[in-house]
Amino acid sequence: MDSRQRRRILIFLVVPILASFLFITDDTLIRVISLALLLIYVAFIIFLRDSIKFEGPYIPRSSNAEEDESISQPEHETDVDESFEIISKNHTVEIITADNYVPELRHSKTTLKPPDLKERFEEIANESLPEGIGNDGQFAFVLEKMLTVIKEAYQAHTAIFFWYNRKKEKLGVERYVSNTNEIEKRKFDLENDILSNIIKKGEPELLSDISPAAEADVIRYYSAPQGIRSFVGVPLYYDKQLIAIIAVDSKMGDNFGIETIYSLGRFVRVITMVITIFEEKHSDSISQMRLKGMLNLISQDKKFETDEDLISSIQDAVSFLLHWDSFAFVYFKPLSKKFNIIKTLNKTSLKYVGEGLEIELNGTLVGKSIITGIPVKIDDTSTGEYVRFSKVESVSFDGSFVAVPVVYNGQNYGVLCFESLKKNAYTNEDVQFLKNAMNIFSFIIYSYSTQTLLKSFLALDIETHTLNVDTFKERLTSDLYKAAQLKIPGALALIRIDDFIEQESLFDGNPFPKVLTAVSETITEEMTPFNLLGRISEKVFGVYFFNANTKDVFLWAEKLRVKIARKPVAVVSKQTTYTVSIGVASANGKVNADEIIYNADLALQKAIEKGGNAVRNIN
Repeated sequence: MDSRQRRRILIFLVVPILASFLFITDDTLIRVISLALLLIYVAFIIFLRDSIKFEGPYIPRSSNAEEDESISQPEHETDVDESFEIISKNHTVEIITADNYVPELRHSKTTLKPPDLKERFEEIANESLPEGIGNDGQFAFVLEKMLTVIKEAYQAHTAIFFWYNRKKEKLGVERYVSNTNEIEKRKFDLENDILSNIIKKGEPELLSDISPAAEADVIRYYSAPQGIRSFVGVPLYYDKQLIAIIAVDSKMGDNFGIETIYSLGRFVRVITMVITIFEEKHSDSISQMRLKGMLNLISQDKKFETDEDLISSIQDAVSFLLHWDSFAFVYFKPLSKKFNIIKTLNKTSLKYVGEGLEIELNGTLVGKSIITGIPVKIDDTSTGEYVRFSKVESVSFDGSFVAVPVVYNGQNYGVLCFESLKKNAYTNEDVQFLKNAMNIFSFIIYSYSTQTLLKSFLALDIETHTLNVDTFKERLTSDLYKAAQLKIPGALALIRIDDFIEQESLFDGNPFPKVLTAVSETITEEMTPFNLLGRISEKVFGVYFFNANTKDVFLWAEKLRVKIARKPVAVVSKQTTYTVSIGVASANGKVNADEIIYNADLALQKAIEKGGNAVRNIN
């Protein structure tokens, strides 16, 4: 018997001892005490027994360890040098490692996909910009998409964006996304409402419970009450200046909190970054367009030989320099010494001034620019009774107006006038750029005006050394009066170079100048002191015969036609022949040079209609 069992016997012997006191003594108090101790003791034994049961299984040990150790194992006989080894059972232990671990996939509840989910998503994600819009339209498109996200993110009734005009202290609705169309699309003055407080304080505003009675006074951008109960608005700063407001409202009370303001701040930052990107893109595009316009103006293929050439070149250039809805080119004509509108362009359907209008120097905006030589810029022509060009002008729209003089060496050669339907459309930087660009414009116009003035003093055509058209008509009129007084006959022949394929050679360019020179030299060789030779137009020469009838002139024309047709003209490495058509008209008893030229031209047209290389006359 081990010590543990002996202790348990001794513990249980206490029970009969306590029970014996109930029979041995007659004292009631002793019996009660013995009974209480017995119950407590029994309960204590039961408690200890249960606690030992839950501690773990009981493993009995041998009462005598030494005896256990002395128990001999049966001996087995073995062969000599025979060895053995103890082989234990191979227990395979299953262990989960990273190699065989398979995570349990928890499948969440899925929503039934609509059949056109992909198509609708791609339509939204790949929505393209509307065609034909500029940078302002593109920014408005992006802004509207962002307001849509804001409205849906906060479950709002309206998300709206206002521009703030610091100069006029007004708020203007730019874009909004709302459940209603009852939004005032107008300018708002600064008052004591919630939007005005954002401007004045320069900080966000939050209203959690707007009473129905105060809604119309607090929320001013609705044309009718909407039942708005919550409002949050944040300012938008750009280049350290407040330029806009983003406002969000809801029909639910306490729908927004401080966290909404912080969240809207992130949207504000995104919008300011978008504005920066669009501004840089707009500046780059404007610079590229302006550079393109100036390069087109000074390109080597530009010719400034006629008024049409000059007008066309300036028209092409100004289309890249500035945005405008109407344009007018005022030009100083050196011969008449007057300023006139020689070109107008109007992109609108509204009424504007016409070409040929003479500029009144006193009391007009353009006249002021001409007299002072300083640009004139009006941001809003509706604020006053401004006269642009003349008191008899008829202009039916208002907006922004800019007039920039074209000045070279102190001489004003004209004014470029731009007008836009948009108010405050032009900045001082735009005017400064135009003023600098006018250095090139003024030099070109100066060169053209100088050439025009010098050509007016010339009597000869520069290319052929024959009389120019004005001098030819002047001398023809003089000879007609002489012939009428002397009562002698006269005739006029118009000689036109027939059309040919004017292909530019790889080495020598357009062959027409050589043909022109060859024909003019041939005609000059046939002249007498009684003849008058002049160049009427690019391909037409005029020859007046004093004291000659149409029959003699017709014969002379036939001989000239054959001579020119047989004369080869060298063009690069080839010799080619060219032909002329000739019309002859009588000048007997006539003193009007234009009338005779008209009659000769009728005869010339008959020769051309025949196929060219022919002579026709008219009496």
